[in-house]
Amino acid sequence: MKIIEAKDYQDLSRKAAHILAAQVTLKPESVLGLATGSTPIGTYDCLAEWCKSGDLDFSKAATVNLDEYRGLDHANDQSYYYFMNKHLYSRINIDPSRTHVPDGTEPDPAKESARYEELIRSLGGVDIQLLGIGHDGHIGFNEPNSFFDGDTHCVDLTEMTIEANKRFFASADEVPRQAYTMGIGTIMRARKLLMIITGEDKAEITAAALAGEVTPQVPASIIQFHPDVTVIADAAALSKMPK
Repeated sequence: MKIIEAKDYQDLSRKAAHILAAQVTLKPESVLGLATGSTPIGTYDCLAEWCKSGDLDFSKAATVNLDEYRGLDHANDQSYYYFMNKHLYSRINIDPSRTHVPDGTEPDPAKESARYEELIRSLGGVDIQLLGIGHDGHIGFNEPNSFFDGDTHCVDLTEMTIEANKRFFASADEVPRQAYTMGIGTIMRARKLLMIITGEDKAEITAAALAGEVTPQVPASIIQFHPDVTVIADAAALSKMPK
């Protein structure tokens, strides 16, 4: 595992964007695994800027997203598809038909989970997967559990996750209670992992995930077993790492 300390959020965003840009430059038809939330927005801003200036070309690339709320369609401004379109897809020269997010409107969890896994397989797998980390150690929507979930599945969101996400909704009551998410196995099959972390509020879980015991109680800890992981974090997030 390679851990890179960033000076600040802007520096972290640029460093992460450089890694993703290098992937697309070296392999134009790359399959990029992408994430939502506030942390990657700066990274997406950099990628969009470089694409606009002609330094980056996404015309042959494809994307697959980690997760989507169950019950929200693409037009819903709280859906992760809407988020991705706003912050990245609409700002780069990617073919919209090659941007993929789980279908939140599919009522049959088994059917959608199987479809999404097959889609990833048919694309040749994920070349690099961008990840954040939740305060409870979740990656995607893989919440703390007694076991590591394997493939894409439908998950009940924990109260901590609902609480963390309610700032994006009018109230906590409006936050969906379920989501489709890539499983831990799906994530671990990506050829490279890139995790970005900011803030002192993530310091404790960062230390647990990167330097603690590998346990499904801290889902992100599984990345310790991946052969090609880069973590970019600011000093605050790394402040509780063992010296």
